[in-house]
Amino acid sequence: MTSILTGDIIKSRKNEDHFWIETLKDILRSFGNAPKTWQIYRGDSFQLEIKNCEQAFYAALKLKSHLKSIENIDVRIGIGIGKKEFNVDEITTSNGEAFINSGFAFDTYLKKQTIAIKTPWQELDEELNIAFDLALLTMDSWTKNSAEVFKLSLESKNITQNEIATLLGITQGRVSERQKRAGFEPIMKLEKRFRKLIKQKINV
Repeated sequence: MTSILTGDIIKSRKNEDHFWIETLKDILRSFGNAPKTWQIYRGDSFQLEIKNCEQAFYAALKLKSHLKSIENIDVRIGIGIGKKEFNVDEITTSNGEAFINSGFAFDTYLKKQTIAIKTPWQELDEELNIAFDLALLTMDSWTKNSAEVFKLSLESKNITQNEIATLLGITQGRVSERQKRAGFEPIMKLEKRFRKLIKQKINV
């Protein structure tokens, strides 16, 4: 089993400096090498493989928080989990259940929400997509500042609010406020729940 994330950048054509492209590449590189693990195509679309399926939602959170740290940029991501039957050197020409599910989530569910999932387990899809929809009420409204604090909190599990404050040149109290506005704690509870549910299904 593997997971495939299919995504595209929202409002990319309205952002003339295209600074987001290098940010996107940096995030994708953190998960592996192109073109085997990830590729950008059609200018503002991408695919990414996360072989440990339990980490798929973490990857989506990392992508969204980094990209929303850029003014007027957001991302849509369809997560697909399943088998990978056809494995070649370029991810965009590989195939299998995970790719089909990712494409289905992207083409079908993302008309209503900006992160969605399709797995081999329908009941799990229903539970997770409802949870994502609720979490996105907060995530889609992240300001640049909220996304930046979420990003730092996500990537450094042991980082303190004081350390984040020093990095950003703000007070610890302001960091706490931004974490709350970003929904950091409840969203990370969902990320933990996601890992547990996926692990249970895969290990059955």
